[in-house]
Amino acid sequence: MTTPSTTVGYSSYFERKSNMNKLLATLISGLFVSSAALAQTTTAPATPAVAKAEAKADKDVAKAKADEAKTAAKADEKVSKADAKAAEKKADAKADADETKHKAMHKAAKADPEDKVKAEAKADKKMAKADEKAEKKVVKADEKTDKVKADAKADKAEAKAETKEAKAKAAADVKASTTK
Repeated sequence: MTTPSTTVGYSSYFERKSNMNKLLATLISGLFVSSAALAQTTTAPATPAVAKAEAKADKDVAKAKADEAKTAAKADEKVSKADAKAAEKKADAKADADETKHKAMHKAAKADPEDKVKAEAKADKKMAKADEKAEKKVVKADEKTDKVKADAKADKAEAKAETKEAKAKAAADVKASTTK
């Protein structure tokens, strides 16, 4: 004999499974109905002239996109080269300043005790001048990098505009061929 609780458990399991099957069947039938409705919409058959115009338009747009990508890659390469060159110049400027400072401090340390204060003041001047010179080199390197970045941005924008123009021209050509 089965207890009522186990019987209820089985029936609710099958009831849930049946409800899920019904839901799944409804969803699938809805999918078939919507796909059948979409299949009934017809488009005008493309004439050979339209097909040819569309093919040419696709080719022109693809070429424009490729040119845009190539221009962007070249611009990015120029920027990365400029960044690397600027980093090298900055490192050289810092190294030159450090070397000048070291020489100035070494010279001040070797000075006679009675001339020590004067030598240290002279070393301080040399160190300040070395820092100034290094800072100027850093600023100049950053300016050059910024100019290259601005040029790259302009090149990318120009290439994007050319791609947009090619797309518009292609769409116009296709539209013109449909009226023939």
